[in-house]
Amino acid sequence: MKNILLITILIVFSCKSENNEVVEELKVYDFEALEPLLNKTDDKVHVINFWATWCAPCIKELPYFEELNANYKSKNVEVVLVSLDFPKQYDNKLKPYIIKNKLMSQVIALDDTDTNTWIPKVDEDWSGAIPATIIYNKDKRRFYERSFNYEELQKEVKNFLN
Repeated sequence: MKNILLITILIVFSCKSENNEVVEELKVYDFEALEPLLNKTDDKVHVINFWATWCAPCIKELPYFEELNANYKSKNVEVVLVSLDFPKQYDNKLKPYIIKNKLMSQVIALDDTDTNTWIPKVDEDWSGAIPATIIYNKDKRRFYERSFNYEELQKEVKNFLN
């Protein structure tokens, strides 16, 4: 009986969901660390979405990015969700949101207050409003300062697939 109890305890405490592990290891970047992800020259189509938990349009469209990630991962499409939540909100808002919604896309928290420097580096016409998305591959790049539904997002990504 003691062995069964011990094994049960070990299983319970050693099994973490993949989602919880990702949240515990939330990647927090400044813009210098993020910038290489915005300029890869590999054979993938990259979809980079800037969002925050306090942004209602962002939250509304986030499931579409998750669906895109699930449906297009095998087609060489990579989705990265760049959270612009404030650092003090990482533990009480961002991480719980990621867990509750079982986000499987890569989530990066951008902690760089020098927005006047990095926003124009993302796109020179970006006002800084979110949601905002970059879709690019090694041949072309497009910036969107708007919300998407799944069909619109899928259509845009298909334009980048060869």
